[in-house]
Amino acid sequence: MTSRIKGFYTLPLAERKKIAAERLGVSVDELERAFESGGLSIDRAEHAIENVIGLYALPFALGLNFRINGRDRLIPMVVEEPSVVAAASNAARIVREGGGFEAEVDNGLMIAQVELREVQDFDRAREAIEAERESLFALANASIPNIIRRGGGIRDLEIRDLGEGIVVVHLLVDTLDAMGANIVNTMAEAVSHDLARIAGGKVGLRILSNLADRKLVRVRARIPVDALAIKGYTGAEVRDAIALASRLAERDPYRAVTHNKGIMNGVDAVILATGNDFRAVEAGAHGYAARDGAYRPLATFRVDEDGALVGALEMPMAVGIVGGMIRIHEAARLALELSEVGSAKDLAMLAGAAGLASNLAALRALATVGIQKGHMGLHARQVAIAAGARGEEVEAVALAIHQRASITLDDAREALSALRTQR
Repeated sequence: MTSRIKGFYTLPLAERKKIAAERLGVSVDELERAFESGGLSIDRAEHAIENVIGLYALPFALGLNFRINGRDRLIPMVVEEPSVVAAASNAARIVREGGGFEAEVDNGLMIAQVELREVQDFDRAREAIEAERESLFALANASIPNIIRRGGGIRDLEIRDLGEGIVVVHLLVDTLDAMGANIVNTMAEAVSHDLARIAGGKVGLRILSNLADRKLVRVRARIPVDALAIKGYTGAEVRDAIALASRLAERDPYRAVTHNKGIMNGVDAVILATGNDFRAVEAGAHGYAARDGAYRPLATFRVDEDGALVGALEMPMAVGIVGGMIRIHEAARLALELSEVGSAKDLAMLAGAAGLASNLAALRALATVGIQKGHMGLHARQVAIAAGARGEEVEAVALAIHQRASITLDDAREALSALRTQR
């Protein structure tokens, strides 16, 4: 299977559906039932969360051209912002010329935190907890028999002194292909009272940490200089400008936040498409970016010795392919099948690659023609629809207002009126 589908965006919607259905090995009707309903029935939604009054849809798209660890992948993306999918796909095409993305993921341990209060002697408490390590492990594992049967469970513990009698114990847990929030929360509650007794303190909070720094994904891309050229700019000029833009993000937190937001454009789109918790991933990403006390970029770009541009991303990625919304959301399930995701680690690599691609696309635009040129061209479609354009009118009105360089609702209405008058 190739992810290089030339002209995919120009094909009629029916043809794009047909290609996607063929990749999934399902009928177009089945594809439509999943995606045109948003993948979730109102009955299931009513039982999924509280106070339900309806469903809310966002566009589901495919990121193209991705090659990750030598394998072509289609990337499922759910996002409301114009240009994110197109930009990531274009960046992935450029990265292909250097062999594609290389990605790896840590073995992946989630952290359950147990806070102990009013601990009088930290050293004595630490020694006592360490002495009871095996019994605590047994108690923790007994609370999650299903994950133990599959080969997961607690792997280690850490004891941290926060001062003023506050001690935090970390349970490091292998949650396998689940994101693991419910698993580690259950374990934390199961061992909390024994920990407090052993340490001579009182039970405080018992909850996972979303700073999943034991579940890091690393993605690397090496782009030949010639692949970076754009009209009016040589590849070397673009390469050097991207490297300088990366340096700015490393020096300035105001720029770093926006730099990382560009990364999360791609990451969150994959997380949403696959039914995962994008808020948890966002929180972990920004916490990791500030881990040394200063907020820094999650991805950097450098010029290699041979002149190529090398991008590298490292960030936490706590995702799952079982449990939660994935159980009941048909579109999320098909998204995983469409991208041939076989494990939580695999999904983490896809999301990381989408993040680095989005970052590269943004920096390349900023370093050359500016971020608005391509973005506003796609934004014009939304303005055209808001003005009342339908069907083929949307592209015609969008083109008209984009060429005027005045993408406003009034201009769109005027262009639509003129188009209909001509007809």
